[in-house]
Amino acid sequence: MAELFTMDNLFTLMMLTLLQAVLGFDNLLYISLESKRAPPDKQAYVRKLGILLAVVFRLALLFILLKVIDYFQNPVFSLTFKGIAEGTFNFHAIIVLIGGVFILYTAVKEIFHMMLLDDEHESDREPTSPKVIIFWIVAINLVFSFDSILSAMALTNVFAIMATAIIIGGILMIWLADRVSDFLQKNRMYEVLGLFILFVVGIMLLTEGAHLAHLTLFGEQIMPMTKATFYFVIAVLVFTDIVQSRYQRKLLAKAARNKNKHV
Repeated sequence: MAELFTMDNLFTLMMLTLLQAVLGFDNLLYISLESKRAPPDKQAYVRKLGILLAVVFRLALLFILLKVIDYFQNPVFSLTFKGIAEGTFNFHAIIVLIGGVFILYTAVKEIFHMMLLDDEHESDREPTSPKVIIFWIVAINLVFSFDSILSAMALTNVFAIMATAIIIGGILMIWLADRVSDFLQKNRMYEVLGLFILFVVGIMLLTEGAHLAHLTLFGEQIMPMTKATFYFVIAVLVFTDIVQSRYQRKLLAKAARNKNKHV
């Protein structure tokens, strides 16, 4: 037991906790946006219970992966359309691809909902069952878990250290979930930014899953979007949104001044 409290293990725990926090950003954004579909009085409950269950299942997934990691890498089926699409899919690739498709579907659906729904009918939107939302929060959390768990396994093979990092990451997510949701509620324009970030997350998962399957389309191999590229795209989106918001405020102020001059 004393061997767990070495400087190396404490440093590894700190690195894994940081890794959980960084990789959990897109997950937390999804949880905040998804919970808005629940009835208003159930949204905080959905977020907290969803994250809590996700942490429990993430610990179970960690235990399973440590035992059967090779099984998840074994081929399940192959595509052999010569010159069109070729690849070999394992369980890891399939799970990541399904997660990417679902997140893309969610982001696109919500973006079109924002574009087409009249303000006066926005409150008429039927809330989704909390059980359904909790299910998807847990499921998508498990999809995101693969990257963080496999990255953690590259740093250490001690279950207690990885489990502790997952629990600390879960506590941080529970603490931040309501704050992120409240921020998006008070700053509705950032919801659009959040949905486009979620869209990019879906693309990232699709490219990662395709790369894991060694998928080629029309002879070209699909390469994964790196985390550096992902965060660079996010930074560009945020910067663009800030510039556009400030420019819009200046145009509105200028229009107001011109209107006052003509009065």
